[in-house]
Formats: sequence, structure tokens, C-alpha cells
Amino acid sequence: MGSPASTTAVAAVVVVVLLCGASARAQDMDKEWARPPYRGFFGVPGSMLPQSDVDLLEFPLNLEYLETEFFCWSALGYGLDAIDANLTGGGPPSIGGQSASLTPFVRDVATQFCYQEVGHLRAIKQTVRGFPRPLLDISAANFGKIIEQALNATLDPPFNPYENSVNFLIASYIIPYVGLTGYVGANPKLLTPQARKLLAGLLGVESAQDAVIRTLLYERGMTRVASYGVGVAEVTAHISDLRNALGRRGVKDEGLVVAPGQGPEGVTVGNVIAGDHLSLAFDRTPEEILGIVYGTGNPAQHGGFFPQGADGRIARGFLV
Repeated sequence: MGSPASTTAVAAVVVVVLLCGASARAQDMDKEWARPPYRGFFGVPGSMLPQSDVDLLEFPLNLEYLETEFFCWSALGYGLDAIDANLTGGGPPSIGGQSASLTPFVRDVATQFCYQEVGHLRAIKQTVRGFPRPLLDISAANFGKIIEQALNATLDPPFNPYENSVNFLIASYIIPYVGLTGYVGANPKLLTPQARKLLAGLLGVESAQDAVIRTLLYERGMTRVASYGVGVAEVTAHISDLRNALGRRGVKDEGLVVAPGQGPEGVTVGNVIAGDHLSLAFDRTPEEILGIVYGTGNPAQHGGFFPQGADGRIARGFLV
């Protein structure tokens, strides 16, 4: 049996080894969780986040930029450059934006949506670094192509989202819902409370915007769209079917009126808020969202609202 002195020496060595191992593990964790703080374009310190949270919070900037440009141009006749050029990050101006011919009520709603989206850009960029506004196509011609693709028909005259309030609301139906399903899909993947709190705040307002748009359209459900002989509710159903087809992951989208047995609790055919069989919001992945907003069904083939592709690590990863 060893002497007390040798036993003490061995114990001391074991303690040192254990402490060194614990220190090394702590340093490894620090490398993952204590990355250099991400800062917004305004120099506001951001909280330390794992890279996966940064990526998931940056990806929605693509949709937030798109919504900002469309709502602001429609309501005000100008886009983000005239509101706060710093928020664009030096990105290219959008294609085809113009003031829409709206009723005072709808213009008021669109104006509120515009500034809400500006706030969303600020919120995200104050948390993660972000990226410049990508090239966006919000032209009447691009929206017209989407509606023709949804209806599987050539329209004469072409659909113009800026022509009147009904057309504007139909065009608005196309955008925010895609973003909110992305937020629902990202939520369980976020690791930090700060990231989840930001996402919850964004999701709450995006969902409310979609609810307002759907409600205003539901009220006009039987209204004919221009001279196309198609009702508003029917158009929304076709748009939802198109997004389901482009997303390639089954039914995650529903129009304002559904088949008997498919409404809430299988009781109603009215479907003013979209949801699954439990009336819970559908979720989508970035891959599905890119396929939809590109209009190609393929996250690696850009087009549609993003002629040169979306930005951020997630979106760029599909284009490599």
C-alpha cells in the first residue's frame, strides 16, 4: 500500500486532469454558443446565437423584403429606399413597383402593413447581421404570370395587382401566408429563447396580416375578378393549389372555401383561416418556400419574385 504522500500526489494529478478536461469541454461549448456578437447595420449589439439560429432568422429576410416592397409601393408609391435606405443594405431597387389604385380603407390597411414590414426588417437586423435586399420582381407582369399559372389560363387583359383593391388583395394573398408557414416550420428548430421570442413576435403579426387579407377577400368571395368570369374565392383556391404543387409536400395551403368535410371540425365549408384538421397552422421548410416564391418548385432554380435568387446561407446553399 502506498504512502499517504504518494496517494495525495496521485489524487492531485487526477484533479488537474479532470479540471483540464472540463475546461476543454467548456471552451468547445464557447466556440459554438459564444460566437462573436452579430450586429445590425446600425451598430446595435446583437445577442450571441448559434449559427443555426442565425441562419433560420436570416432566411425570412427574403420574404420580409418582398412584403415591404410590395406593400409600400402599393400604398405609398415608393419603396424601402425612400423610407430608410440603410435597411436595404445597398441592395438593388425592386423591379416594377408602383402605386396601386386602392379605396381609402384598403390603402390605409396596406400602409399599416408597409410600416409593419419595415419594423420586421429592423427587428431581424438588430438580432442578426442579415444581408442586402436581393433583386425583387414585384411588377404587374410577374404577378400576372403567377395568376395565369394558378388558373392555368391566359388572361386578357393580364391580371394587374395595382389596378384596383380586389386585385391588390388577391396579390397580397400570395405573399404573407408563405412567410408565416416558414415561421411555424422554423420554430421547433431554434435553440435559444432570444431567437424563439423574435420569431414568435414576427409570426404573430404575419398571421394577423394574413387573417386580415383573407377576411377582406372572404367578404368579397363571390365578386368576379375583372372580366375573367372567376370569383375571388375560386381564385384563392387556385393560388393555394399552386403553392401546394410548388411546395411538393402535400396540402399545406387552402383557399377561402373548401370541400364539405374539410373545414374546421369538418363542419364548415367557409375557411377564412387556413389550418390543418385540428385548425393548427401549417408549416413549411425553406426548401418548400423557395420552390414557391421562385415559381419553379425547385429551390435550386431561381425565378419568380427572385430573378437572381434569394440570399442568406440557407438559400445560397441550394444554388451552389
